[in-house]
Amino acid sequence: MFRAMYRFGFKPWDRGVSPPELKELIEGPNARAAGRALDVGCGTGTNTVYMARHGWEATGVDFVPKAIATAKAKASEAGVAARFMIGDVTRLGELGLGDGYTLLLDMGCLHSIPSARRDAYVGGVTAASAPGADFLVWGFYKPPSVLVNARLTREEVERRFAASWDLVRAWGGEQPERFAGRWYHLRRR
Repeated sequence: MFRAMYRFGFKPWDRGVSPPELKELIEGPNARAAGRALDVGCGTGTNTVYMARHGWEATGVDFVPKAIATAKAKASEAGVAARFMIGDVTRLGELGLGDGYTLLLDMGCLHSIPSARRDAYVGGVTAASAPGADFLVWGFYKPPSVLVNARLTREEVERRFAASWDLVRAWGGEQPERFAGRWYHLRRR
């Protein structure tokens, strides 16, 4: 479905602007020191490029080749050295992206992964992250329509990440786009 949506240029999730929640971690009063950043399900690379512009060694992963091609073009145009990889986010260990990431971002990827593959996703991001890493995850807490069955609840986040992550904060509700979504800020133990 996502490949077709990119092919036809229908990307309602791609606003081309980094969210204030990410900006707060990078530029806010308690900004994190730049390190390695991983954008999981990066799409056209808006957030990966943003992180690279702010001194992060940023890597974006997505399974749609057209999205990655667009992301590479954005990075080139911005003059930043972001790295982009085509791959399955439920098989991060097979991509050779390395570990030690201190900031991870998921803007609506996990909620789209079938339930049976979500533990593999959690295992991959955990293996890629450094102790103390911050992970921002955004997901629908109720499906936006009968056509899109994406959903991620606080209970699921707490259960799936319990072995290695602490939930620092969960917030949100109705987003400006009228989607019932929520942010989750996790920190790696």
